[in-house]
Amino acid sequence: MTQEQQRQQQAQAGEAAWHRFGPYVSERQWGTVREDYSADSQPWTYTTHDAARSRAYRWGEEGIGGVSDDQQLLCLAPAFWNGQDPILKERLFGLSGPEGNHGEDVKELYYYLDNTPTHSYMRMLYKYPQHAYPYEWLVQENARRGRHKPEFELLDTSIFRENRYFDIFLEYAKAGPDDLLLQITVHNRASETAVLHVLPHLWFRNTWAWGYDDYRPQLSAPKQGHIRVEHAKLPALQLYCDAPQGPESAPELLFCDNETNRQRLYGTPNGGAYCKDGINDYLLQGNHAAVNPARQGTRAAAHYTLTIPAGQHQVVRVRLAAPELAEPFADFAAIVRQRQAEADEFYQHLQTDLSSPDARNVQRQALAGMLWSKQFYYYDVAQWLKGDPASSPPPEARRHNRNHTWPHLNNADIISMPDKWEYPWYAAWDLAFHCIPLAMVDAEFAKSQLRLLTKDWYMHPNGQLPAYEWNFSDVNPPVHAWATWRVYKMDRKLRGGQGDTPFLESVFHRLLLNFTWWVNRKDRNNRNVFEGGFLGLDNIGVFDRSAPLPTGGYIEQADGTAWMAMFALNMMRMALELAKTNPVYQDMASKFFEHFLYIAQAMTNLADEKIDMWDEDDGFYYDVLNTPEHARLPLRIRSMVGLIPLFAVEVLDEDTLQQMPRFVYRLNWFLNHRPELAAMVSRWQEPGRGQSHLLSLLRGHRMKLLLRLALDEAEFLSDYGVRALSRYHLARPYVFEHADGRKEMVQYEPGESSTSVFGGNSNWRGPVWMPMNFLLVESLQRFYHYYGPDFKVEYPTGSGQFSTLLEISQALTERLTRLFLRDANGRRPCFGPDQQFQTDPNFKDYLLFHEYFHGDTGQGLGASHQTGWTGLIAKLLQPRPPE
Repeated sequence: MTQEQQRQQQAQAGEAAWHRFGPYVSERQWGTVREDYSADSQPWTYTTHDAARSRAYRWGEEGIGGVSDDQQLLCLAPAFWNGQDPILKERLFGLSGPEGNHGEDVKELYYYLDNTPTHSYMRMLYKYPQHAYPYEWLVQENARRGRHKPEFELLDTSIFRENRYFDIFLEYAKAGPDDLLLQITVHNRASETAVLHVLPHLWFRNTWAWGYDDYRPQLSAPKQGHIRVEHAKLPALQLYCDAPQGPESAPELLFCDNETNRQRLYGTPNGGAYCKDGINDYLLQGNHAAVNPARQGTRAAAHYTLTIPAGQHQVVRVRLAAPELAEPFADFAAIVRQRQAEADEFYQHLQTDLSSPDARNVQRQALAGMLWSKQFYYYDVAQWLKGDPASSPPPEARRHNRNHTWPHLNNADIISMPDKWEYPWYAAWDLAFHCIPLAMVDAEFAKSQLRLLTKDWYMHPNGQLPAYEWNFSDVNPPVHAWATWRVYKMDRKLRGGQGDTPFLESVFHRLLLNFTWWVNRKDRNNRNVFEGGFLGLDNIGVFDRSAPLPTGGYIEQADGTAWMAMFALNMMRMALELAKTNPVYQDMASKFFEHFLYIAQAMTNLADEKIDMWDEDDGFYYDVLNTPEHARLPLRIRSMVGLIPLFAVEVLDEDTLQQMPRFVYRLNWFLNHRPELAAMVSRWQEPGRGQSHLLSLLRGHRMKLLLRLALDEAEFLSDYGVRALSRYHLARPYVFEHADGRKEMVQYEPGESSTSVFGGNSNWRGPVWMPMNFLLVESLQRFYHYYGPDFKVEYPTGSGQFSTLLEISQALTERLTRLFLRDANGRRPCFGPDQQFQTDPNFKDYLLFHEYFHGDTGQGLGASHQTGWTGLIAKLLQPRPPE
């Protein structure tokens, strides 16, 4: 057992609070719904990047590579100034949704390089230009560009030309649960000496200004280079600031308060003399009155000025630990080295079967990104709607605006985020995918995340899971059961075959409520045909499926119905597992088995209507539009919507069935007395390889037809995975013509979409998305488990070469991993054409894990740090196939 695994065990047993401090600080709090108190629900304009340095936040904090305790009472993060910028670099800059020509977008270069589950060692890299940061240029150029042009990125400004930038490596190491070391190593990559101001910041989240508790913690300077932390809910702590060349090199300590600068923002008097932006104003404007000469407050910084020769580096060290350490830096270097070595040991143990150094690097950075993307998420909707006692009441319109039907929701937890800048809030289906790579390194945390969304203070009383902060009432695909079963199996393997039954049982019971919500709310005509709205696929269709249709009527969704079939099978599989120790669950397994059959029949026949979701001529599933005139029109768009039925597949082996006599009795009765439903089960009466039985929406014939399109390089199959929309629609766009002659169109777009049917970042018309490909890979493996090596499909379509379903799943995995790995020419497709990314030794091995990838070139697009579900690449890189 590695040292890191021992720390995990100590934390789990409650012996040591190794998780108390971690990377829980958001990269962006401004522009979030939580901080929006406007009348028109426009968070992007209510709090802006420009206002962020002057506004005390209500619900959370932000920083660059910041850490905090698990209730975010105390935060630690560095800030920088290159002597040229108009503001102190305390937070990452990016465009708001309305500013970006493709939605919101962070305009910075930073990389998560390492992290361990207990955060005993963490490392990241921030690249900071030496010229003035081009804030206005980035805003203006992106505003000038339309949706048909790519985003204008920081690298496009040539600000990194001639290597005029600093590489700033942040390393955190824990000497103990409450003993945190921060080492900041600054490399001057330019050919001339450069000056950088480095300011490690320590501050309290403002908990005292809202009218609930007037207790005010305090930071003070008991002596040179020391900042004392006094907070009633935290252990006694002190920030020690290194003076590497003796007392004369000790940093200047600056203090202000984490209070809003009302004078700057609103033109009204401030409540105190020292506001949140005081350190910024002192350093950049020379305003000595902006900081407290008494050296106390609720926000503080240690100001280091580094003069770094060309090609050289310098180091800043601070340590947050118990008071009165005699020599806080005597063992500092040794602790950092030791924790780094223990992190290496931890990942070497994980990567035993991964031989390629490049693959190990990609996987380790992917997992680092997953662990860095934890965030303290605080949002009490009832308080947010009502407003705080010490603040002006929010406009009345807000009481009936966004999220007003979720007053029970009260979140204050550490949660895995899709991306701590662009998506600094949890999303239900994203989180389910996050838990797969997280379970590789920290199964307990993965399980806690799956439990969390089913808690009473998250799940709606009607059984709906909260979708995401922008609108909790939106509907994400029901993949929570899949992730629960998947994590359970991974954890069972790590436990030597002993499954965590209490975890499985607790989530199963809560998901019963969620399943019932789907059945009652999303099955309009009680025919087991489901809607659900956009279901996370944004603009994949010709209409916004979450809004009233311009035609009137409604859409019967192939994906919504298939997701529910998958949900039913996942619940059945969990019930069968629980029935091994409690036979009563056999009845629950029967319920979900039967529900699956009803859904399968509905997808096949739609109650004997002439038009159903399956088109035999095309060999594809389509959504069906039901008009007010009772016409039923298939929307013939070859999209991921029609491939999702492949995901609803389960294989039951004979051994499992022999342990479930009540379940088998009910199955046999049901199949004998409902022959029309028995016909929906693929080869139920014909055991497959190893006496297994297949439950699927697809018989072999339909599966082969569907795979014919999915595996066609002129359709869905790209060099880097399966596209969200078939390339067929490049030359043959789908056009819907309204009765009045208006036309709407869906055309293949491999990169950022030129349309925004659903919203700012609507990009499901051609790119490759990792989570959908991951589900496809796993589904093919399950189909293989039933059909075995004799069942083969042409791959790629038209090649004349036939492969087993397992071989195809492996080939798809290879295409997906190809996105990140160097090719024969040393190039990574995810980097696109940029030569600096591809060849510069200070860039080429640092990875970004984008939201999605160009359907033709593999270039990374969208949110650049959405390791979240793109972190699934860590699992795909394992030489063993997914479980």
